[in-house]
This record gives sequence, C-alpha cells and structure tokens, in this order.
Amino acid sequence: MVKNIMIVGVGGQGTLLASKLLGWVLVNQGYDVKVSEVHGMSQRGGSVVTYVRFGEKVYSPVIDKGEADVILSFEKLEAARWLEYLKPNGKIIVNTQEMEPMPVITGNAEYPSDLIEKMKSAGADVDAQDFLELANKAGSSKAVNIALMGRLSKSFPEIPEQTWQDAIRANVPSKFLELNQKAFEYGRC
Repeated sequence: MVKNIMIVGVGGQGTLLASKLLGWVLVNQGYDVKVSEVHGMSQRGGSVVTYVRFGEKVYSPVIDKGEADVILSFEKLEAARWLEYLKPNGKIIVNTQEMEPMPVITGNAEYPSDLIEKMKSAGADVDAQDFLELANKAGSSKAVNIALMGRLSKSFPEIPEQTWQDAIRANVPSKFLELNQKAFEYGRC
C-alpha cells in the first residue's frame, strides 16, 4: 500500500528541508520513496508544495486530489488551499501562523477568517498549533519546519524517534543541530 504526504507552505519556510528529512527517514525504514517538488513563485513568498509517496513500490511521485493521507502545512491559508487533496479520514497538521499573500499585502483582498473551523467543518481531522511559538521557544523561528516534523513523526509510531533524530543530524548543519533537536522535541509534545 502506498501512503501519500503533502508538505505545503510558502517560499522560505523550510518545506524543502522538511521533505528531505522525511524522505531520509522513510528510505532508512526500507520504503520505496518518490518525492516531487513544485516551487511556484517560492522566491517571492509564493506557494510551495512537495509530494512524498512511499510504500513497497511507488511508480509515480504525483498525488492527485483526494489521495493525501496527511497534509503538513506551514501556514493556515496553504492548508485550506490544498484541502481538496486530502483523502476522507486524512489528517492536516497545520501551523496557525498567517503569512499574508501579495493581494492581502496590497489591500486588494483580506486574509480569510476561521480557516481552521472551515477545514474541520469540511470533515478534515485538523491538528492546529502555533509551531512558530515552539520554534521560538527552541531558539529560532527558522526551526518551525523541524517543530512541524516533530508533530508529523507522531503519525509514525512504528518509526523510532532515534531515526528522526538521525535524519536531523544527517541533514542540518552542526551549528544549528541543538536548536533543531529542541524544536523537534517541542513539536512532538
């Protein structure tokens, strides 16, 4: 059986490192893994999405609408934007942070209200938390992606926590290692 995870956010939030860590963990657990990244206007704060598919044998890296088992979202609006990709009984792990898109910044639109409630009303299992606060508590707002990975790791009780820690050690520069390990632990709480 193939499982599907989407990692969504805004350019600069660390979604690509998160997908690299997840891929590392899954490969080291013996899965066949396919990862596909769509950057959009990521350098301008635009949407970034990564598809991570894993199982015994995976033939395509693409996740279609209604197929995602988990959506890991770095921002509320991005979670809502990709909601139609979530399968029935799927889970959304979402950072409650709001990053205003350009139309909101320029005054041509308003940031949508009650997004968490709207996703829950649509039938999604939503795990929403201020992961930015957890990253800051660990020592840097830049570790929000690792705090989110800590929460995602709880969806994989069969994978030892040590494997996740090994992935962080293998992919994060040593000078940032301790703070990222803390962010991961805070995310698991």
